[in-house]
Amino acid sequence: MRTRSSLAVALLAGCAIGAAAATVLQAQTTPPAYSIVEVDVIDPEGFKAFAARNAAGVAAAGGQFIVRRGRVVTSEGRPPKGVFIIAWGSLDKATGYFNSPVFKELTPLRDKTAKVRLFHVEGLPK
Repeated sequence: MRTRSSLAVALLAGCAIGAAAATVLQAQTTPPAYSIVEVDVIDPEGFKAFAARNAAGVAAAGGQFIVRRGRVVTSEGRPPKGVFIIAWGSLDKATGYFNSPVFKELTPLRDKTAKVRLFHVEGLPK
């Protein structure tokens, strides 16, 4: 009986280790994603209200701003007036936030305060 118990424990431990390894491998193969937002603010005060609520929504959804309207220098073409870049764990997380009810509620406020071009790109695997 003791041998069977030991075998069962070893089998369960092996399954647990295998499941954990599969999760780690999956996480390593999912490439990060980036949301790139070009912004031309037309109502600075209104945009501040949108930006504060959006920043909270992005953070809650797992995104991280890596560029917030930093200085833009162009080598070719016209530079956008403002650029935001948000890093995400995956393309699904990026598109998930911008399709969420939280963001959809903010869209009318954003549209009244700025002209925006928004797109998402998948990065290279880590």
